[in-house]
This record gives sequence, structure tokens and C-alpha cells, in this order.
Amino acid sequence: MIRKHSATLHGHRTSFTLEDEFWSELKTIAVARQKSVAGLIAEIDDGRDAESNLSSALRVHVLRHLKGDTA
Repeated sequence: MIRKHSATLHGHRTSFTLEDEFWSELKTIAVARQKSVAGLIAEIDDGRDAESNLSSALRVHVLRHLKGDTA
């Protein structure tokens, strides 16, 4: 199921939609990196292309992590 989530990034609230599986994996990555989920999302947001939306950037980050393409 796809759900809407929100986070505070650099002092402002933003929302994004993710499937439950991506959300769960994102939380797992945050724990493994000893970061808050909001901190991880902010890091991904800061590094994404201007043409990319946040939801897509989060999915790509999870995919790359699972493939071993990210630290």
C-alpha cells in the first residue's frame, strides 16, 4: 500500500508518498547508519537532482542501497 508521510527538512514540513515496503527499508537504513529517519531523508533530499521529486529520490536511494551501490 502507498501512504503519505511527512517530515521536517531544514525547518520546513514536506510530504511524500511511499509504498510501505520502501518506508520500512528506509527506516532500516536509518537505523543501520545511526541516523534519524528525518536526517536520512534530509540527506537524500539535499543530494537529489532538481528535476527529481523527493518520493522518487527516496525509492532510488533504497534501491541503490539494496543493490550495494551506496554507503
